[in-house]
Amino acid sequence: MAVLALFTAGVLVLVGALHVLWIFSPWPLRSREEFARRVVDVPPEKLPSPGLTLAVALALGLAASLVVGRAGLVGLPGPSWVPFVGTAGVAAVLLLRGASGLVVSSRKSTEFARLDRRVYSPLCLALATSCAVVAFGA
Repeated sequence: MAVLALFTAGVLVLVGALHVLWIFSPWPLRSREEFARRVVDVPPEKLPSPGLTLAVALALGLAASLVVGRAGLVGLPGPSWVPFVGTAGVAAVLLLRGASGLVVSSRKSTEFARLDRRVYSPLCLALATSCAVVAFGA
């Protein structure tokens, strides 16, 4: 369980770090226009604000801490039920994102929809599964 929790938390932290990077840069893409089209599927002027992007990064960091807390790898402040409920909540949010991404993107033929079907949604579903295993198996 500890290895799964560490791996899951590591992926969540990496995705969070990408969000922090995206506040300042469109990496790994060359331009904001390409980033907007491939990663968010909006015009560049409708990209999420830096504050919202930072909030997502912080939420991913919190999710990672809940996962390792549930596995007993770190202590978390507060009642003992918080890591369980938090990790189960993270699993639910990721399941919803992954499933809805597959449904919505199956109706579109944009570059984002293709990436959502092949990368973003499957990653969310895999993370949801591993969070659920940590939540209910720890």
